[in-house]
Amino acid sequence: MRLTALALTEAVKTRAMELGFDRVAVGPAGGPPHAEAFERWLDAGYGEGMEWIGETRAERLEPARLLPGVRSAVVVALQYGPRDDDPSWDVVSRYARGADYHDVMRPRLHVLRDYLREAGGAACRASLDTSAVLERDLAAAAGLGWIGKNTNLIAPRAGSYFFIGTVLTTADLVADGPVADHCGTCTACLDACPTQAFTAPWVLDARRCLAYLTIEHHGDVADEWKPHVRDWLFGCDVCQEVCPWNRKAPPARDPALEPSAPLPALDTLLTLDDAAFRARFRGTAMSRAKRAGLARNAALVLGNRGDRTAAPALRDALADPDVGVRKAAAWALARLHGWP
Repeated sequence: MRLTALALTEAVKTRAMELGFDRVAVGPAGGPPHAEAFERWLDAGYGEGMEWIGETRAERLEPARLLPGVRSAVVVALQYGPRDDDPSWDVVSRYARGADYHDVMRPRLHVLRDYLREAGGAACRASLDTSAVLERDLAAAAGLGWIGKNTNLIAPRAGSYFFIGTVLTTADLVADGPVADHCGTCTACLDACPTQAFTAPWVLDARRCLAYLTIEHHGDVADEWKPHVRDWLFGCDVCQEVCPWNRKAPPARDPALEPSAPLPALDTLLTLDDAAFRARFRGTAMSRAKRAGLARNAALVLGNRGDRTAAPALRDALADPDVGVRKAAAWALARLHGWP
């Protein structure tokens, strides 16, 4: 026997919490409210270097292309910080210090999808940020939070340190209402960005963002951005760290998201070969930067720190097979006044 819409909605929410998600909300799955802003963002070239976003423009603007007849979106959140992690991890964005969140969340989303499919007799599709879905728009429409000026989803009692997962469904569920924007006149995130990557509130030029430059971007980092990498080996949390709503953000509860060991020293990361890199970072989000990207970033951080003890490792990196690593090492050595 199929459940009524209200009963099914409550049952799905209960199941989501049983699976270990921290919050859940339900909303409509029609065209995203910020569709025009998304298209302007693409057309301005702010997503250059992440071609997969533009290639799936149509699907992102129309979820029914992914799931014909879709009516509702069940959106879940999983908190990932802050915690008292080993200080060696301070150079890594909080979300990437433990197991890859895709591996943590995807099996649970699949269980939730299958539960909804059976209980509601509906077609369902589970989605993470690897799918062609504007998950922040769906989450905001469901009331999981509001989209802040730093483009992160923010919740009144949860801040912005959380992952988002979605189950699209043809079931007619009872939607929660959206929450109001509480950013007000605050511009702390915009003012603190190391590269001034926000061209306006709610508009991020990803090409300037340290999260993009240290993770998605391959090859050499332009000289104008190298000093702004500062101490960030992988990702950047600055716009979240300064957000007042994160002052009381709840810590991660899932032990899988905690670091399994201290982070190796930066000069050690600079010397890893591909096999050693895979062995150390397999199953983590840091694997996305690949060996060359992480080595390049390590060289930049060492140069920014002015750590002269790193000069031997940086000189060895001048022979690295990757041009981005070689150029980063040369730049860092010049910063250390250790050239040639």
